[in-house]
Amino acid sequence: MSLPTLTGVGRVVADPELRFTPAGHAVARVRLVFQNRRLNSQTQQWEDGDTLWIDGTAWNQLAEHVAETLTQGMEVLVTGDPRTESWEQDGQKRSKVSLTIRSIGPSLAYATAQVKKAQRDGNGQQGGGQRQQPTQRPQQARQQPQNDPWATDNATGTEPPF
Repeated sequence: MSLPTLTGVGRVVADPELRFTPAGHAVARVRLVFQNRRLNSQTQQWEDGDTLWIDGTAWNQLAEHVAETLTQGMEVLVTGDPRTESWEQDGQKRSKVSLTIRSIGPSLAYATAQVKKAQRDGNGQQGGGQRQQPTQRPQQARQQPQNDPWATDNATGTEPPF
C-alpha cells in the first residue's frame, strides 16, 4: 500500500538550497512548516495549534523554479509524496518524514505573484533558466495555437484575453 499524496498550505522556513547531482540533475531542499492557527471566538485571540516541520525535496526543473521563486517566509501551497528517511547516528537508529514535492507555488491569499511560462527546448523539455539555451525550431513549430490563452502576440504586444 502506498502512502497518500499530501496537499497543504505552509510557510517556507528558510531560502531553498539548490544543488546538483553528479549526473547534473537539480535538487532543491525546502524546509516547510505547517501550523494550525485558529481564532478563539471567546477571547478573540489567535491561538497556535499543532505544528508540523518537514523537509521537502524538489527535483530537476521544479527544483530550479523553486530556487528562483521562493524565499523565506512565503506562504506556499504544496503537493507531494511523503516518505520516511532513516539513518544511524551515534549508534541509534533515527528516522523522519520528508516530502517529495510534486508541485509548489506561492499562496495568493495574502500576496500577489507574476507568473512567467517556462520556455521549452527543441525536444519539448523545459529549458533550465540561464543554464540552458532553448534550441531554435522551424517557424512552423514555433507558432502558437490560436486558442492558446497563454500565447502573446509578439507583433502587436497584446496580452492574453483574460
